[in-house]
Amino acid sequence: MGFTLEGPVLEGARVRLEPLEHRHAEGLLRAAREDRSSYGLTWVPGSPAEAEGYVDAQLARAASGMLAPYAQVDRESGRVVGATAYLEPRYWLGEDTLSAIEVGFTWLGASAQGTGVNAEAKYLLFRHAFEVWGVARVDLKTDARNSRSRAAIERAGARFEGVLRNWSRSWAPGEGGRLRDSAIFSITADEWPDVRAGLEARLAR
Repeated sequence: MGFTLEGPVLEGARVRLEPLEHRHAEGLLRAAREDRSSYGLTWVPGSPAEAEGYVDAQLARAASGMLAPYAQVDRESGRVVGATAYLEPRYWLGEDTLSAIEVGFTWLGASAQGTGVNAEAKYLLFRHAFEVWGVARVDLKTDARNSRSRAAIERAGARFEGVLRNWSRSWAPGEGGRLRDSAIFSITADEWPDVRAGLEARLAR
């Protein structure tokens, strides 16, 4: 019996990561309808139908075993403030051993950006991947043009590995059917203790 990709509830001081359900769609839409100026290179829902469709698509990917999607919930207010996910599990050493996982499909409403929510969410996701699942590697990728996202990934402790050209579909509005260059980052199990210490120090501040 092989590993099944299922993300549990992960809870920190600022944010609670809840496995995505249809009940989160309205909150996701409220978060996405805040200042949208930071979404130039990523797609987030902008209408009730798009929010429901977003959840449907993520749950379909989850049913395939390739995604564990989350809603990001602000603990103090109880508001949904964004989304994130584990995705692309790799089983290099056999179906019972999760060797690597990606953290992605991440976005936050404008009011949650710069509040420490993203750093804590990454900390929770990384810690579970390395310390519970025992992965050898966590990777993250973003549109190579997205300097803001690249800086946030590096602040979370991931190491830049390079740009893969025409690597994946573009999620930028208006670029349907096009491919994008992806900037690739990673953290390995050997690096995790130092990354963990850095994130914990950052969150304590």
